[in-house]
Amino acid sequence: MTTVSDPLTSTAPTGDPSPDATPHVDVDYLTDHLLGRWSELRKVARSISGDPRFAKVEGQSMAESRARVLEQLKLLVKEGQVLRAFPERLGGKNDAGGNIAGFEELLVADPSLQIKAGVQWGLFGAAILHLGTPEQHDRLLPGAMSVDVPGAFAMTETGHGSDVASIATTATYDLDAGEFVIHTPFRAAWKDYLGNAAEHGTAAVVFAQLITGGVNHGVHAFYVTIRETLPDGSAGEFRPGIGGEDDGLKGGLNGIDNGRLHFDHVRVPREDLLARYGQVDAEGAYSSPIESPGRRFFTMLGSLVQGRVSLDGAAGVASKIALATAVRYGNERRQFTGASATEETVLLDYAEHQRRLLPLLAETYAGHFAHDRLLDLFHAVFSGDMDTPDSREDLETMAAALKPASTWRALETLQTAREACGGAGFLTENRLVSLRADLDVYATFEGDNTVLLQLVGKRLLADYATDFKAIEGVGMARFVVERAADTLLYKTPLVRATQTILDTGSARRAAGYLRGEHAQRDLLTERVEAMVADLANALRPASKVSREKAAALFNSHQHELIEAARAHSDLLQWEAFTKALTDISDPGTLQVLTWVRDLYGLSVIEKNLAWYLINGRLSGQRARTVTSYIDRLVARLRPHAQSLVDAFGYGPEHIRAAIATGAEKVRQDEAREYYRQERARGGAPVHEKSLTKRS
Repeated sequence: MTTVSDPLTSTAPTGDPSPDATPHVDVDYLTDHLLGRWSELRKVARSISGDPRFAKVEGQSMAESRARVLEQLKLLVKEGQVLRAFPERLGGKNDAGGNIAGFEELLVADPSLQIKAGVQWGLFGAAILHLGTPEQHDRLLPGAMSVDVPGAFAMTETGHGSDVASIATTATYDLDAGEFVIHTPFRAAWKDYLGNAAEHGTAAVVFAQLITGGVNHGVHAFYVTIRETLPDGSAGEFRPGIGGEDDGLKGGLNGIDNGRLHFDHVRVPREDLLARYGQVDAEGAYSSPIESPGRRFFTMLGSLVQGRVSLDGAAGVASKIALATAVRYGNERRQFTGASATEETVLLDYAEHQRRLLPLLAETYAGHFAHDRLLDLFHAVFSGDMDTPDSREDLETMAAALKPASTWRALETLQTAREACGGAGFLTENRLVSLRADLDVYATFEGDNTVLLQLVGKRLLADYATDFKAIEGVGMARFVVERAADTLLYKTPLVRATQTILDTGSARRAAGYLRGEHAQRDLLTERVEAMVADLANALRPASKVSREKAAALFNSHQHELIEAARAHSDLLQWEAFTKALTDISDPGTLQVLTWVRDLYGLSVIEKNLAWYLINGRLSGQRARTVTSYIDRLVARLRPHAQSLVDAFGYGPEHIRAAIATGAEKVRQDEAREYYRQERARGGAPVHEKSLTKRS
């Protein structure tokens, strides 16, 4: 008789503490641990972000905000260690990871400042650094680094955002003049949404289709001076052939002067083609160290991946600020006297309030640890320690998986925190609404989140196809048989029946399985693997039909592709959290963080219970237990909520929310003392209800 193994019984659970055990979070220890590899740089960045000179002034006009942020940017050059990613010979530190670690903390001061810095150094300057030659570095980087030359990153067009390969701006080589002629052929080809384009920028890195000798060699980058520089260093009028518009007031980030640019046969010296990956000689001959046009294109774009990496970290910072505000307020604000005749109940003691905030806290911790791994990989690639095509592809995929998760999470967390703080959360002085507005665009810039998940899904399919092709002969036959057996197994009630028999109707026993590390890993991993395999099977006919039919087939399965990428992102974060637990040495902190990890993992499973039930991965008993065990975890973590947000390490000067300063506790204590004294004097009015009861 063949025994069917149960994927949930092969592991020991993490274990509940005894009823008398009261684990304690060592906040100082956890804060130091969360600061991570570049802790000193983060501390420096936080000291700057807590400085009133860099703080956002709420209520300023767009013009005032733009002027303030520009001056702050220049001040950062002197005080902010914002040039660490650049070459040492030019005053940098060649420290790619440390640079991002500090940069993402600028969101605490003002998201407009963080993004303005990102435009200047992470896009404009980074494009020169990563796409230019050493000679171009020496000639063009000093102005970008010092902000003597404020610059724009002119890639996106009104008609082409995510589809960079199809941009319409052209750069045609004029053999007689030895110059490129940059031209915007129609309105949809205008460069759009560009920071520094509306007012401050005097130069731009412009992406265009490079054409020489009648051949289009694809998208390349050109350094273009777009405005005259006035004697005081400010931007003057557009140079001949260049025009533009101000994007105007936006839904957020109004400290950034976003605008549009267009080019009417603008001539650019041949030497200003950023030529690391593609060169044109004086005779118009094109050459590149990368022969494949497709690989060349993705290599050029991949070298600019730091934007997505930094947004992932910055979005995590926003979630931490929101949770620090809402949890502090929830621990102090009181409402309703249901549990006591005289004392109102603290908001965070209500189960639903805990359910609103604590799973988001668990997600934020998972995102933090995943970002740490992403930042390590980014540094390894750009420091040269692990700069291989495979590592770059892994970096691009990981960034494309995590940036959507963290930016969408930040928006959800800010909105939930706002609602959890009631009317107080809607006041500008408590930052939640303005942060929500500023973070809104994070979901679509540096890659629209949905498009990025498609890239992740395609990578998963490519890896699956590679593994599949590697199986030959007997191995292929075995693969087919095993796959068929797996499908049969999970399409029948057998596994679910086995689970039900093992649990024998016991919710406690079912919870014991579900809280096991290996059980969670199996459930999260199986979902990714099964979704990718099913999708690959559905798309396999695409290789044998016309391009039109193949596109239609792919389009009909686009949702499944994105869902598979989401599942992959969930697994990435759970694995990062689990790995991080092995580095925690304080027992109490480890126990609490293990509960937080379990809350994250089971919350992911709960959100996708329909899939687990439909595909036979969970019995009804265990599916019901997921929700009940989450409720237990949330209640267990409630006493530690304040410690977990305090461990983020942000003080009042960073959070800058009036309701997170202790002011609410003062108000509540004053009210409680007033009523206590009234009762002690015996002079308090008698409530009408009590008279009715006496009669």
